Amino acid sequence: MIFGGRKLLFLGAHPDDIELGSGALLARVAASSTDVLCVTLSDNQKNPALRGLVEQHRRSMDVLGVPRDRVVVREFETRNFPRDRQQILEYLYELHQQARPDVVFTHSAADMHQDHNVVTQEALRAFRGTTVLGFDVVRSSHGFFPHFLVEVGEAEVEKKVRALAEYSTYREKYYFGAALTRATLARNGALAERAYAEGFDILRIVASFAAV
Repeated sequence: MIFGGRKLLFLGAHPDDIELGSGALLARVAASSTDVLCVTLSDNQKNPALRGLVEQHRRSMDVLGVPRDRVVVREFETRNFPRDRQQILEYLYELHQQARPDVVFTHSAADMHQDHNVVTQEALRAFRGTTVLGFDVVRSSHGFFPHFLVEVGEAEVEKKVRALAEYSTYREKYYFGAALTRATLARNGALAERAYAEGFDILRIVASFAAV
């Protein structure tokens, strides 16, 4: 699959999801001619302990090379996505009409978090006719195995580590640690017989033949 010159949408439930699941790939495509849009559906601001989270998310995206005008944060309420499913679907329909992405990256089908699960299901409804790949947020996945592997290099691995380090709110969380990040990318790399790779599950592939 060729990403260069195409429209890619990265869709997450909460600040940090996109970086955790696909930060190395995002760093790679953001540095190319690829049209990247990153949309997070909840700003997580109902919790007073998370007041700085949106700015940390924006700084994290800065590290990955995503322009701030290509980073969107919405205000759906965390942990209530099942309740707000219809409104989320309507927003994603609107997003589809506006952005017309060629590929959507969102949460794995193996993700148990209720908000993540809703985003995946509604993305598949809203983006019919579009390739959809699922990323792994390791803390909430159960049975995730990547069948779609994208090679990334040391530079992208380092950017993902530095991007996650911008989340000072989550500094003590094990799944933000550099060791786990590197180990996950190295394990995915081993599956692809590369040094490092970002891994996804295949939710939908839409292909066409082109003359060579």
